[in-house]
Amino acid sequence: VSGRIKSSGSEMITLYQILFLFILTYCYKVNVYPFLYKNKFYRHEEMEELAAKFLGVESAMAFGMGFATNSMNIPALTGKGCLILSDELNHASLVLGARLSGSTIRVFKHNNMQSLEKMLRDAIVHGQPRTHRPWKKILILVEGIYSMEGSIVRLPEVIALKKRYRAYLYLDEAHSIGALGPGGRGVVDYFGLDPRDVDVMMGTFTKSFGAAGGYIGGRRELTEYLRSHSHSAVYAASMSPPVVEQIIASMKCIMGEDGTTLGRDRVQQLAENTLYFRRRLTEMGFIIYGNNDSPVVPMMLYMPAKIGAFGREMLKRNIGVVVVGFPATPIIESRARFCISAAHTKDMLDTVTVPPCLAQNGYLFHTKDIKSAHSWSCVIPFFHSFFHSIASSS
Repeated sequence: VSGRIKSSGSEMITLYQILFLFILTYCYKVNVYPFLYKNKFYRHEEMEELAAKFLGVESAMAFGMGFATNSMNIPALTGKGCLILSDELNHASLVLGARLSGSTIRVFKHNNMQSLEKMLRDAIVHGQPRTHRPWKKILILVEGIYSMEGSIVRLPEVIALKKRYRAYLYLDEAHSIGALGPGGRGVVDYFGLDPRDVDVMMGTFTKSFGAAGGYIGGRRELTEYLRSHSHSAVYAASMSPPVVEQIIASMKCIMGEDGTTLGRDRVQQLAENTLYFRRRLTEMGFIIYGNNDSPVVPMMLYMPAKIGAFGREMLKRNIGVVVVGFPATPIIESRARFCISAAHTKDMLDTVTVPPCLAQNGYLFHTKDIKSAHSWSCVIPFFHSFFHSIASSS
């Protein structure tokens, strides 16, 4: 992984692809898969066993699409008479899955344990509307790293609450698996918690593993139930063999089972890159959201009119970055989202944060504090050429 791509003949530093650790490392080989088992090749079974070992759970099962892993499995786990407590900033796949389930949905404030506990307490005291019967099941939906905020879930407190009120916990680690914790095992590893305290562990293979699809991990009874009740398991096709090989190769690398320290080194490098890039943006006066250890770095642009122009100006400087606005964010909280990778070098990150990139764009779009700027001298030539080009075009 180089951290660069080529577009229209020029080389570009890319910070919009969420490929934290690996890209494709294995290719399909003819005659590797001579046997099928339950509509799967034996390598699928090996991949699921490896995923369970990596997560520290009894069993795991894989699905061909990350979005469907949430949207199709939540309806299999809850239904009418059940209550879902969902973080207000949960991903659309979690929101859709909750709606499709037919459960009652209540939304608590983002990462706010007082809000969550109040809803849990009210649910226990009052029960279902009108009948006041006890809820059949209470399921808490949270993410490890929130993709638009860069914040990390307060997992120890969530687990304490779910135990106190006897609820179930569904943890989406799409953006944290392979990217957090000493062993890259996600937010559970990051806090040093017991994986058995999380009832449903979900994640995707699209980020740190450079592949496709998602997984569900937990007790064996959970995965066996989903194999026969989840639409994503019953009606969808299995992963293609090359994708399975990529997942196995990258997961073994992270676990150190390939005989090298490459995976561990990349997890460490990602952590160092994240801290360095966040510190540089803060020193330059930009307003960024999220936890300091999160490789998802949202930088605030605020007004929706800025996001298109900011993205184009960065692209002109050969920097690829995602710009996000309403409805993915509140209407006056538009932002640019940088996704840091282990492949980014210090020189690459410095290239992004020095003229003629973020330093000049920060002044141009009023996204940084002028008082914290080092100097206007690097910006004046850019302003001159920028406004001259506008005048010429008009």
